[in-house]
Amino acid sequence: MADQHGAHGPDGTPADDGAGPRSGGDAPGDGGGDAPGDGGTEHGAHRRPPTAAQRWRAFKTSPFLPACVLLFILAAAAGLFAGSYTYAMANPTPRHVPMAIVGRETAPGGGPSREKVFADGMEKALNASLRLTAYPTYAQARKAVEEQREFAVVRPRGAGVELDVAGAAGASVAELLATTGPKVGAAVGVPVRVQDIKPLQKGDPRGLALFYISLAAVIVGFVGAIQLSVHARGLNPAERIAFTIAYALLGGFVIAAVVDWWLGALRLPFVHSWLILSFTMFTTGMVFTMFNTLMGRWAMIPTWGVMVLLGNPSSGGAVSWPLLPSVLGHIGQWLPPGASVNAQHTAVYFAGSQHLFPYLVLAGWSVVSCTVFWVWRHRHPGGRETDRSPAHAAE
Repeated sequence: MADQHGAHGPDGTPADDGAGPRSGGDAPGDGGGDAPGDGGTEHGAHRRPPTAAQRWRAFKTSPFLPACVLLFILAAAAGLFAGSYTYAMANPTPRHVPMAIVGRETAPGGGPSREKVFADGMEKALNASLRLTAYPTYAQARKAVEEQREFAVVRPRGAGVELDVAGAAGASVAELLATTGPKVGAAVGVPVRVQDIKPLQKGDPRGLALFYISLAAVIVGFVGAIQLSVHARGLNPAERIAFTIAYALLGGFVIAAVVDWWLGALRLPFVHSWLILSFTMFTTGMVFTMFNTLMGRWAMIPTWGVMVLLGNPSSGGAVSWPLLPSVLGHIGQWLPPGASVNAQHTAVYFAGSQHLFPYLVLAGWSVVSCTVFWVWRHRHPGGRETDRSPAHAAE
């Protein structure tokens, strides 16, 4: 019977099985040594530390790259968000305030009229330029206010003047003029009577409700498109547009119903306001869809920049455009948030003097967004897979 510790020769000595020396462990190919080809050591051929290029390739395909990029994007977005709103709204300053003046610039004795003296005093007090436009009659000046071409009217009244402001045209401008007017009158010796000829509704004394409902439509509009792209990726292009229309119509209705019927903050021309809100939601939703088609997962960056960082502060909803920095005041009218505020503002307070421009702005953004999405729809990250060809189906 063989010994359990190995085979023995006839003389009792261990038999040589031809395997060669066993004690050194340094023979070529021995798994316990450091000979070439040894795969069991830490720095062997199969466990060599990855190179810098290999580490970078692995990092690019990992979730850590977009996460690190988002760290910097979110930090920059936070700073820009605070900066844009602070720059536009923290210290509103009058630049060019449109004001109508009724009467003569010269008094019968040859000097400046009391209306002109008062207007010059207002310019000096506000440290701004009043864009004065002379009107022969008060009725014509009032018409200009109704058409939102003028924000106030100065006209003679007894031994002094009357300053007519329009709170509905711009609450912040009206408040500034109404506060400054009596002080200027006392300083220049011209009695002043202030009157709000176009007041805001009682439920919205600061004139911010229209800005808030427009803001809701803008943000929910593109957030809805984001949610469709995440939770309903299988929608085909036509179906995606149809569902964007559907949630825009329903969302606009709910916003108007809550503000008017439930809270009673505003008396809205309901159908008109509902359609403006829905138009806004559809436009902003399709703007995100367009950027999603062009930029994929980074589409939120330009959408947030156009709609929130730039569009909302410059919309004129929280601060009237004569008090905004001049560049923002002009740009804001061409962006969806500003167009929405302008359309809603006119529908509620100046229904007899509708403007086509804000609707053209919304329509322009919608048409461009839908066209880009439709033409490059094959690039959009979504849609159902097409059926396989008959040749593949038969396999």
